[in-house]
Amino acid sequence: PCEKCRIGAATNDSWMRPPPWRFIPLAKNLSDKLPDRFIVGPMNLIQELRHAPEFVKLSHSVFALPFALASLFLAARGAPEARTLWLVVGAVVTARLAAMAFNRVVDARLDAANPRTAGRHLPAGKISRATAWAIVTAGALLFILISAAINTLAAMLSPLALAVVFGYSFTKRFTRYSHFVLGAALGLAPLGAWVAMRAELGDVAPWLLALAVTCWVAGFDMIYALQDVEFDRAHGLHSMPAAVGATRSLWLVRALHLIMLAILLVIGLILRLGWPYFAGLTLVLASLTWEQWLLRQPDSRKLQLAFLQANGLASFGYLAAVLLGLFIR
Repeated sequence: PCEKCRIGAATNDSWMRPPPWRFIPLAKNLSDKLPDRFIVGPMNLIQELRHAPEFVKLSHSVFALPFALASLFLAARGAPEARTLWLVVGAVVTARLAAMAFNRVVDARLDAANPRTAGRHLPAGKISRATAWAIVTAGALLFILISAAINTLAAMLSPLALAVVFGYSFTKRFTRYSHFVLGAALGLAPLGAWVAMRAELGDVAPWLLALAVTCWVAGFDMIYALQDVEFDRAHGLHSMPAAVGATRSLWLVRALHLIMLAILLVIGLILRLGWPYFAGLTLVLASLTWEQWLLRQPDSRKLQLAFLQANGLASFGYLAAVLLGLFIR
């Protein structure tokens, strides 16, 4: 140590000692030898949090959020109050954040064994398990707090919603129907938005919308599962493609997406949304048609396009259809 440091230690003048952050690089070099439960230095934590948006796939909010907003506008029969709108957005984002982080923690060992997913944040060491669990906890607590700020029914149902979205992560270990559990988890978004506006679930429309989302999500999750058929079979994991093969799975995807479109048509008839709504549904139809066109000879790039872009467009297409039906007469 330098002369000033020796003097500082001898005279107990703590202000003259080297600042603690001087030792962070050394701690970071040793971090691989420390258990995950330790957080080594604030700079290491900051670097991990920079990966958080990609870790929780924030971009995948395009699936549930537009349907939640569509349900909110339908429940309001027009534009909801700004406070309610932002609370619904916050609830959807935080629930999804907690659920995705939980899924990454639960599947960390499987992800490490799968060449396609070995580069994800936990297997690659970009984010520690401690930070991942902190994200899960923060997301869950924020979701409950936001739900409590919405209304009493939302607060009461929030633990049940978390149980469903967390429970999905275990289902592929014992059932090929895990895709439908994921669909039901995302189907909670329009139900929750309806509760935020009406504080009840006595109408048939939100249940039909939740069923449509369940069918839609189950279908495109089967598309996603096509990437891991051999891995799933080798490791005793369950999915529809692993159980019945790619060809039959794709026919099931088509059937589920046709059912989804039929339900959306019924919703328009029940709520008497008029011709602009039905015209807007052509956006959903076009997006799902593009999805099927991409899957004629699927490869990894086309699977990603069909899974994310095509279905992201479908969700925004439905929100557009609802807005057209409500505001254009």
